Parts: sequence; C-alpha cells; structure tokens
Amino acid sequence: MDKREFLKTGAAASMGILMESRLFSQASKSPTMLAQDEPFWAALRLHYPTGNRFINLENGFYCFQPDTTLEAFVGNIRAVNGEASHYMRTRMDRDMTEARKAIARLAGCAVEELIVTRNTTESLDTIINGIDWKPGDEAVMATQDYGSMIDMFALQARRHGMVNRIVEVPLHPTSDEEIVEVYRSAITDRTRLLMVSHIVGGTGQILPVAAICDMAHGLGVQVMVDGAHSFAHLDFHVPDLRCDYYGASLHKWLSAPLGVGMLYVRRDRIAGIWPMFGDGSMPDDDIRKLNHRGTHPVHTDLTLAQAVAFHQAIGGQRKMARLRYLQNYWTSKVRSLPNIQINTPGDPSRSCAIANVGVRGVAPADLAAQLMEKYNIYTVAIDRGAVKGIRVTPQVYTSLAELDALTGALVELSKQST
Repeated sequence: MDKREFLKTGAAASMGILMESRLFSQASKSPTMLAQDEPFWAALRLHYPTGNRFINLENGFYCFQPDTTLEAFVGNIRAVNGEASHYMRTRMDRDMTEARKAIARLAGCAVEELIVTRNTTESLDTIINGIDWKPGDEAVMATQDYGSMIDMFALQARRHGMVNRIVEVPLHPTSDEEIVEVYRSAITDRTRLLMVSHIVGGTGQILPVAAICDMAHGLGVQVMVDGAHSFAHLDFHVPDLRCDYYGASLHKWLSAPLGVGMLYVRRDRIAGIWPMFGDGSMPDDDIRKLNHRGTHPVHTDLTLAQAVAFHQAIGGQRKMARLRYLQNYWTSKVRSLPNIQINTPGDPSRSCAIANVGVRGVAPADLAAQLMEKYNIYTVAIDRGAVKGIRVTPQVYTSLAELDALTGALVELSKQST
C-alpha cells in the first residue's frame, strides 16, 4: 500500500469533511457565549452515537468516539491489517513518532518528553515503579487519588520499605493555600515524591497544581500529576503545571479510541526513572526506554491525530466553557435542595464538567442503581472516605434535556429520602 493511500484512511480525509461543516464556523462568538448556543451543540451532537437506550452521564471513564474519529480508527485497522508484518517492521516506528508529535503539540511539550501509553494507570505506575526507592523514603498522596496508583505505592512499601503518607483534601476549600498547606504538612525530609490529581476523579475538584508543585520543589520534592480527567477537558499546557511527571488517559475527554494514554516526563527527570521492561536499545535519557510496548494495536495510536483534530476544531476554550456550563446548569438546580449533598466546590473556577452528588440516607450504589432502573440515567457510584454520591460526567454532546431529566430524578429521590 502506498503511503499516500494509507494516510487517506486516517485524519486527513475525515477531517476535511468535518472542517467544511458550518458547525465550526462560529469563530466570532466568545467561549462563554458559545457555551449557551444550543443549536451549535445540537449540531455537534450529531457527530456522536447518542442513540443508546439510556442517558449516558458517565463519560469520565470512557467517552465514545465521534463519527470522524471512529471512521479514521476503522480505516487504520483495515490499513494495518492490509500490510500486517510489513507495516509493523517498516513504518510503524515512524508513524508512532507522528502520533506522539500530535499529542505533544496539544500538551505543549517536546516530543522527547512524551510517550503514548495505554492509560493513566500505566503511565503513573511506570513512574512509581521506576523510582529507586530506599527503606524509609516517603511519598505523599491523598485519599481522593485513584485506587490503582495508591495500590502501586502500597506495593512499593511492601517491596522496598518506603512509607506512604496519605492526606485528606477538603471538599470545599476556601483558598488555594488551604489545599497547598494540606500537602505541605505531610512533607518531611524523607519525602521523595508527591502525587496530586489535577482534577479529582471522584468529585471534579480542580486542585492548584502549579502552586503545589512550586511548594514541593522548594522543599526538594518531585511531583507526579494524575491528569486522567484534565487533559482535553481543561485548556492548558502540561509544562505550565510545573510538574515533573504527568499521566493521562486519552480515551476519556479527548474521545480517542479505547486503550490509549500518555506519559510526560520532564526532560531532566528521564534518566532517573528505571524502565518497567528491559530495553538495551535506548539510552538512559531517552523517554522511549519507558515505552517498550511490543506488538500492540498500533491502529489505536494512529487515530490520535484525528482525535486531536476534532478536539481542536471545537477549540479547547470553547469545549471547557461548554463543559463548565453544563455542570453549573444542573448543580445550580439541586445544590440547595433538602437531602441533597453536592461534593464538588460551588466556586465555578474549582470545577468544570465533573460533579458529585449524593442523596442523604441513600447509599451511592443504590442511588446509581435507582437512576438507571427508574430513570434510564447512567452514572457511577463513588463511596470513598467523605465522598458518598454519584459522579456525573457530561460531555460536549450532552443536551440540556438530558440534564433536566437528571435534576428531575434527583428532586424526586430527595423527597423520598428520610
């Protein structure tokens, strides 16, 4: 297959169709104004497979691909399958570099600082496992952090005798400094690494990561950021966070194919991380040493350029404004209701799309089940520490009518609660 013909199956062909659409011709409108332009978002909704039998408000785990991305993905499967071993041995490495470049440009970092992984867990566990821990070394993290990473830290404690210090981040902070102080208070002269979520996955709270990084670096501590829910959700560049390591899942807010993520490692930190798999072909300061993935479904990675193009066609600022608008739209209607507990800060700057809501007297799992069984609304239960509720994660295709169905259900359920 000719290279030009191969590329036609990917981003170039389908993106041309998308960009010609009047859908993305609203350049004169500010993100705030466009966030409330329902005809615009209704037109965008047509690009998504929204014909499910239920209202999907659990996009934070995996969001299905829009049509142009899915078409590119299927085309890439056919193209790779059409060449099989010949493609894998002759062009895969070159095309993978292009995929990395597409994500690096969106992340605002050098391609030499970024690799494509399967998900956030693989990315961050690569760092946790790659540090040369000594007995008595310490790491700091929060109860709200994702369980898989906490499990990996626990494994290092068993294996190497390091110590994990777990803090509790306030659900409704009054200032950034209050949050920074929570982490500062846990740091000792033995602390080597601090893990912080850019957006807390269970509640949607945005943490002041740059300020936390500055504080930790001032005390000689490296910082690893869980960006599973912030990449292609908030509009930012990874280096602006001033962190040492950053991992994300691209099948969430970027709507890339399932099973693709990224890992950013600041250039001067690469040499100090041990690879998960032995690979003598890469020098210590080459980030690709952390990316020995063997034979894998490369067609997934090849579709990243299309996913990035779709995201950029909408616009990062526009997307973020719409997602924040959707969250505030429904939470403002139920926040003051009796028996309703919102576990997400009310300050709009401290959250975006994600919010967590509970009904007093109803276990999170029961609440999620009732929403699905009685109202055909799909969410996920979060029952961790002080957070007891369901996580609601709309996406750009979510309609106000769907959110009205959610608020109506919550009103009824809150009245039934005792």
